[in-house]
Amino acid sequence: MRRRQSSVLESGGLMDKWKGKNQPSRMCLLASLSAFFWLGLFCFHFSVLGGGSVALDTSPQLHQASFNGGSSNPEIEIGLEREAMVDNSSKHETPDPVQPTDENPPPPVKPKIKGRTTHHKKQNYPFMRALRTVDNKSDPCGGRYIYVHDLPPRFNSDMLKECKTLSLWTNMCKFTTNGGLGPPLDNTDGVFSNTGWYATNQFAVDVIFANRMKQYECLTKDSSLAAAIFVPFYAGFDVARYLWGHNISTRDSASLALVDWLVKRPEWSIMGGKDHFLVAGRITWDFRRLTDQESDWGNKLLFLPAAKNMSMLVVESSPWNANDYGIPYPTYFHPARDDDVIIWQERMRKLDRNNLFCFAGAPRPDNLKSIRGQIIEQCKNSKVGKLLECDLGESKCHSPSSIMQMFQSSLFCLQPQGDSYTRRSAFDSMLAGCIPVFFHPGSAYTQYTWHLPKNFSEYSVFIPEDDVRRNISIEERLGRISKEKVKEMRENVINLIPQLIYADPRSKLETLKDAFDVAVDAVINKVTKLRKDVIKGREDDDFIEELSWKYALLDEVEATGPHEWDPYFSKPKKDGKSVSNS
Repeated sequence: MRRRQSSVLESGGLMDKWKGKNQPSRMCLLASLSAFFWLGLFCFHFSVLGGGSVALDTSPQLHQASFNGGSSNPEIEIGLEREAMVDNSSKHETPDPVQPTDENPPPPVKPKIKGRTTHHKKQNYPFMRALRTVDNKSDPCGGRYIYVHDLPPRFNSDMLKECKTLSLWTNMCKFTTNGGLGPPLDNTDGVFSNTGWYATNQFAVDVIFANRMKQYECLTKDSSLAAAIFVPFYAGFDVARYLWGHNISTRDSASLALVDWLVKRPEWSIMGGKDHFLVAGRITWDFRRLTDQESDWGNKLLFLPAAKNMSMLVVESSPWNANDYGIPYPTYFHPARDDDVIIWQERMRKLDRNNLFCFAGAPRPDNLKSIRGQIIEQCKNSKVGKLLECDLGESKCHSPSSIMQMFQSSLFCLQPQGDSYTRRSAFDSMLAGCIPVFFHPGSAYTQYTWHLPKNFSEYSVFIPEDDVRRNISIEERLGRISKEKVKEMRENVINLIPQLIYADPRSKLETLKDAFDVAVDAVINKVTKLRKDVIKGREDDDFIEELSWKYALLDEVEATGPHEWDPYFSKPKKDGKSVSNS
């Protein structure tokens, strides 16, 4: 407006200067001045204001830079503060994605309009520092740091001091020696290699894992750098000592105390425990008591609200719950060096295997749905089958040397359900280079998705339980597999050995990843994905927890559709003891 007034005054002076001249000349002058004025205004609009539109187009890029490393531009920061004042949503509300892609599609449109405010919130997530460590290429631990809670000794080491109370049936004191590996095994029969073999208890993963964690190369005392947070609670040892003859108050005592301790820690508030994980060397049903009736089995650790946010690694997980994950049972082999593993693998490749199939186990006469009786009969009646019957008084079944010798001389090892879906024997057999034969998908395929290939036919054979009940011939079924296919499957099994065993916790493998390494990597990937989803505003609103077993095997669309294994997992069991009755 000021510029327009200035132009009028200038034209008025010119009119006085030319006063007295004829009227047409004065009119021409006015027309020329008017034309110059509008031409100047037109040029000003496109040269100045047009340039402003380009600056606006670049503002999102400046804003993105503020998320990655903070902005030094005060105008940007002021703008962010203004928008934060306009958006009165809770600071805990999950933001929407800023730049959705085909891989990360945007969620359904919500009534609140967000955008730059989302970028501002991203900077304030307490786990952002941990995520940014990935970008530091000079740091070999970037994105891999683990923070370990310093728990009161009642939650771990005190249990080992009272090792005689850890099991009603077994003196666990000898099994807690050597970092949880147990006493060394004698190799008089030449079944084992010279070093690395121990009489390891199948429920000793609590202490083995905790001691392996002490050797983890990326531990940190700064929890803000942690990709995940480890809780060294011996949950398996805790529940085992109270499973028989103790009331529910005693069984739940340590779990309740642990949760009370954790939720008061500042690390818990970062993600409400969703970045925490712990290990229990027992099956999930020991921690899933459904009621508070004294007759019900186990404790209720995995049903505690806070525990539902944590990830619990167990030797057998639930197909219908999302807060537990299957990890391998410990075997007898705990190598200290890469060469120990490589030499063992080569030895398993060269063995002559005279038995087509074998089975080590006892019948389950009280379980009408068990197929073990039929399997034992087929082994007894076959000239190419081998049986190590583990009934009462059968000492060879409790001899690691006898078990491993039979597995090493067999092409296929039968692994039916036992007291629950899974068996330690499956991992002992694969350690021996024996191809496992499963009869229920819950025995391996839906359990150990971190450690075993999703394509189970690469390393195993699946024979449905109903086929055995109809008296199909196991010998005939396995005999139809070509020699070339058997060789290929056996090689795949032998190649899996490193990631199915736990290395000696007093040392560390150099290049090979053992079961511990695979599990830790999987936990870190899980937490990292969750954190990125929080930043992008992604929520699993359509997640169906009862179908948890599907999500680990299939994509999200397939998981909600029908599957050939649905009959195996169609109805959750009413109590932990009946999980094998499917």
